[in-house]
Amino acid sequence: MMDFASPIAAAALFALLSWWLGTGVILWLVRRPAASFRWSLALATVMLLLGLWGSAHSMKTTGSASAYLGFASVILMWSWHELAFLTGVLAGPRRQALQSGATGWLRLSQSVQAIAYHELALIVNFALLWMLQVGQPNHVALCTFALLWCMRLSAKLNLFVGVPQTGVQYLPEHLRYLGSYFKTAPVRGFFFLTLAASALTLGWLTWQVRSGQVAASTGWVLLAALLGLAIVEHVLMAFPLSIEKLWGWAMRQRPSPRESAVMARPIVAAVPPVPVAASKGDAS
Repeated sequence: MMDFASPIAAAALFALLSWWLGTGVILWLVRRPAASFRWSLALATVMLLLGLWGSAHSMKTTGSASAYLGFASVILMWSWHELAFLTGVLAGPRRQALQSGATGWLRLSQSVQAIAYHELALIVNFALLWMLQVGQPNHVALCTFALLWCMRLSAKLNLFVGVPQTGVQYLPEHLRYLGSYFKTAPVRGFFFLTLAASALTLGWLTWQVRSGQVAASTGWVLLAALLGLAIVEHVLMAFPLSIEKLWGWAMRQRPSPRESAVMARPIVAAVPPVPVAASKGDAS
C-alpha cells in the first residue's frame, strides 16, 4: 500500500489537489455576479505577480522546496490566465458566435480571433519565464508552464477538430458563444495522435526513472502527475463520463437572467460588448 507520507506520494497528491482546487475556485469565481469580477481579477493579478516572483526564486536552487515553489507559482500564474479568459476580459477580438455555415479557413480564422488575446498573454508569460530561466539550475517552473501550455493547446485543437464531449457545460453564461466554435464529432485520427504523444511522453519520463537515468525527484513527480491528469482530461473528451460532481460546490451557483445580461457587458471600457449566442456544438 502506498505510503502517503512518502515524498513521491506527497508530491503526486500536491499536484492532484492543485488541479482540483485550482479548477474549482476558478469555476466558482466566474459564476459569481459580474460585479465581483474586478475584485477577483485584482486578487488574481497579485497572485500573478507572486507567481512570477516565486518562479524566479525557485529557479535559483534545486531541491524539493524549490520544486514545490516553482510548481505552485506557475499554478498561480496559470490561474490568472484562466480567470482573465473565463471572465471575458482576455478572450479575443471576436466576441460573438461562429458565423453560421463557416468551414475551412473561415472557421479557423474566426476561432483564432475568439481566443487570440488569451494565447498572446500565454506567449508573453512563457517568454518572461524563459528569460528568468537563463543561467538558473531549476527548470520545474518553466517545464510546468510549458506542459500546461502544450496540453491546453492540444485540448483546444481537439475541440476544433471534433470530439464527442466538448465540455461546453463548463463555460460560464457570458462565454456560451464560444461553444459554437467547438465541434461535436466522433474521435478522429488527430485525437489518437495527440493522446499517443502525451502517453508516450509520460512513458518516456517513467522509463527514465526505472532505468536509473534520472531520480524520481519532487519536480519529476509533480510534472509526471500533472501530465497524467492532463491525459485523463483528454480521455474524457471521448467518453460520456461526467466529472462535474468533482466540482459540484463550484458549479452550483448559476447567475440569474438579470446577472447574465450584465455579465454580457464589457468589464473594462476597452473591451467591446459580448453578444451571447446559443451554443452550437455541432458547428463544422
